[in-house]
Amino acid sequence: MSDESQPARRNVLGGELAACCFAPTTGFYRDGYCRTDAADRGRHVICAQVTESFLAFTQARGNDLSTPRPEFGFPGLTPGDRWCLCAMRWKEAHESGVAPPVVLEACEEAALKVVPLDILREYAIKAVH
Repeated sequence: MSDESQPARRNVLGGELAACCFAPTTGFYRDGYCRTDAADRGRHVICAQVTESFLAFTQARGNDLSTPRPEFGFPGLTPGDRWCLCAMRWKEAHESGVAPPVVLEACEEAALKVVPLDILREYAIKAVH
């Protein structure tokens, strides 16, 4: 998926989708953006700043985001890193009281099919690192 072939993506606030993170480079397409299409079954559309409690939560559910996986170019995440999360996993974390903060400007509007904007706003942080 390239920028030239795709229409501009919108964020949950209705504006242009901002980048989530380039270090480490995140997104289903590893382009720094939390955008999705039919190939992304996990809907990686929520830009979150991961926390220790969230990393433990997702690891307990079989998705270890802390351990480096060099064979996939994945450095492993540490608390404070930003990462595009699956909307359903973020929602599960919210329901369990361990959802990490989010960057609304970098969450694709598709997230709203899973999580209402008012809930996302409760976890909002500024887009600037």
